[in-house]
Amino acid sequence: MHLTKDAFGKDFIWGVSTAAYQIEGAHDLYGKGPSIWDVFVQKRNRIFQNQHGNIACDFYHRYSDDLSLMRNMHIPNYRFSLSWSRIIPQGTGAINAYGLDFYDRLIDLSLELGITPWVTLYHWDLPHALEKRGGWVNRDVKEWFGEFVAKCVRAYGDRVKHWMVLNEPTVFTAAGYFFGVHAPERKGLGNFLAATHHAALSQAYGGHIIKSILPDSYVGTTFSCSHVEPFSDKSKDIVAAKKADVLLNRLFIEPLLGLGYPTEEISILRRIEKYMKPNDEKELRFNMDFIGIQNYTREIIRYALFVPYLQAKIVSAKERKVDMTEMNWEVYPESIYQVLKKFGAYPNMPPLIITENGAAFADTVENGLVNDPRRTAYLQQALQQVYRAKQEGVRVDGYFVWTFLDNFEWAEGYRPRFGLVYVDFESQQRILKSSGRWYADFLK
Repeated sequence: MHLTKDAFGKDFIWGVSTAAYQIEGAHDLYGKGPSIWDVFVQKRNRIFQNQHGNIACDFYHRYSDDLSLMRNMHIPNYRFSLSWSRIIPQGTGAINAYGLDFYDRLIDLSLELGITPWVTLYHWDLPHALEKRGGWVNRDVKEWFGEFVAKCVRAYGDRVKHWMVLNEPTVFTAAGYFFGVHAPERKGLGNFLAATHHAALSQAYGGHIIKSILPDSYVGTTFSCSHVEPFSDKSKDIVAAKKADVLLNRLFIEPLLGLGYPTEEISILRRIEKYMKPNDEKELRFNMDFIGIQNYTREIIRYALFVPYLQAKIVSAKERKVDMTEMNWEVYPESIYQVLKKFGAYPNMPPLIITENGAAFADTVENGLVNDPRRTAYLQQALQQVYRAKQEGVRVDGYFVWTFLDNFEWAEGYRPRFGLVYVDFESQQRILKSSGRWYADFLK
């Protein structure tokens, strides 16, 4: 079936997504303070080939050319994040005028080119000064974050109507505060549960602050979601898959919807009560205008006796010998349909928007061109699954490709390329990939 843009309806939202640390560069210029990622990448052997985001795509200096390219690709909506430590170098207190001005220029030019800005307030780059005070493990982070949100909304709310509070809290709390494979490299259950609760509180608090300053704003938050299946029909594998589903999909959405934390399947999660104060249950709730769904793959889960707390483990795509991306994730576009159905089934669920979806493949430049048919096929198949969910009554209102430019892909460095636009990180040359040309034609 050949899908066109029109099949999704005239009000469907189309766009691309990026994140500040992954593309901006200018990591210590123009008054910017260090973030936890600026510090983390300086440590040996944390990132693939000891790479870092100090320059990344140099978007800070090249944003006007990149936005012009975006306009030429007929992309009407652009989701980007604000660097907290660029705007408030110490995390609280004094504002950096240069940082404020950069996003002023970025927003103004976007609007001038007919591109609607969608702003993510937190995409993993906590100011290092706040991490030294405990970061997300310190309950005060809610107030620090609230101050940042208020300053941003007051600065840009006259032009920006679309806001996202957090990007993938499950990932930044688990990878950063439980496994320690991402910044700020903390480990352990206590760190994870404290960070989880404070992020969940901040998610709702951020929403309240935006609405109090800008009542007619359109506010959401974004979640990483994976369709989860048991490895076999054995009861132990089924139980293990349910536990994985709690962590991967349910941990943050349920308290936000007023359902409390999903502690039934994983009793150890009840220890989160240690970090809760009277009235917190109520303060976890907020009626978002939309929920951002970010999906890349599915996970197959089996029982594993020796995995602490969960007794569950992911059976990798490699182990299962299935088609996979450069991230070693299974190529499984139907996952997006399953996730939309799952989230759409919650009572009182606001509209869903796919705020990230894409695939990393090994791209090469030949005769000045980058031909990436696998990425194009992936995006086309994913859109068919989004359309399928929509046809079955799930309210899904938009789709943003991850990502616009090849970028710094966190611990994986520059090896996995997700972009519609190829970046030569030595010369900073941009080359529109064939997938980017396909998306441009589709949007035209």
